Amino acid sequence: MASHRRPKQPSRTRVTVLTATAAAAVALTSQAAQAAPAKPSKDEVKAKVDALYHEAEKATEDHSLAKEQQTKLQKEIDAIQDRVARGQDELNTMRDKLGSVASAQYRSGGIDPSVQLFLSGDPDTYLDKASAMDQLGAKQATALEDIQSKQRDLAQQRAEATRKLGDLQDVRQTLGEKKAKIQGKLSEAQKLLNTLTAEERAKMEEEEQRASRDAGERVSLGNEVPASQRGAAALNAAATQLGKPYVSGAEGPNSYDCSGLTQWAYRQAGVSLTRTTYTQQNDGVKIGRSQLKPGDLVFFNGLSHVGLYAGNNQILHAPKPGTVVRYESMDYMGTFQFGVRV
Repeated sequence: MASHRRPKQPSRTRVTVLTATAAAAVALTSQAAQAAPAKPSKDEVKAKVDALYHEAEKATEDHSLAKEQQTKLQKEIDAIQDRVARGQDELNTMRDKLGSVASAQYRSGGIDPSVQLFLSGDPDTYLDKASAMDQLGAKQATALEDIQSKQRDLAQQRAEATRKLGDLQDVRQTLGEKKAKIQGKLSEAQKLLNTLTAEERAKMEEEEQRASRDAGERVSLGNEVPASQRGAAALNAAATQLGKPYVSGAEGPNSYDCSGLTQWAYRQAGVSLTRTTYTQQNDGVKIGRSQLKPGDLVFFNGLSHVGLYAGNNQILHAPKPGTVVRYESMDYMGTFQFGVRV
């Protein structure tokens, strides 16, 4: 008959260990819950998003600069290759001429000069011909030197084209990197925006739209006199673009980034500005904040942003992604660098 045994009860020590383990687990869970970062507020998200937009704007200017370098290099390469093609045609023509002379001499038989003199019925005529042949030989030597010089010149130009093609490849790689950086910053900003509730996002969008609408109206610009007629013309041209959207890398006329707008505005005034904030800073004379006049360029945040001074401490600019061309107080623009009078 099988024996029925009573189940073995856990020892007091084991119960104590299990209890302690469970308590520790609960404590750790509680601490983890307490350590979990608090959800950022709408204002904190907005501040972080604005900072990312500034970084994206800097990357946009870097991208535009690389694109400008690409265009310049491509033009230089095209010009060199065109010169090489023309030079090769000239070289071929020089070789053909030299080859024709050599063939004619070969067909003449190349008789020894003393024999030709003996056979000649008119030694004086022969001597005249011999002198002409000496001159022809000198011309051939000069032609050979010209050919060699042309060959060296073509080799140098081809080497220069090869170097510039290497530079162009580097610039194209830089373009890809800058574009990826822009997209990364914008994607990061979008992820932050997605942490907001629908109500918070709607409120933020409403605030931004209100700011754009307010800026689209004629703000109080005071009665400051522009420093020049072209500055006034550029500012007036930019004012016709109020309300058009900011788009990274855009140069108008339907959308703009910051330096795209200033370049477009001055083009309407008959002035050719370069494409980026980094180069536009050298398109005029640098001035301080107290010297600003309507139409002057104004730079902010380590040259990552540019706008047009409009008067009464206001600028007209293309601010950032998600906004439109508008007026805005300089007090909200970040770190002022300097102005530039074109």
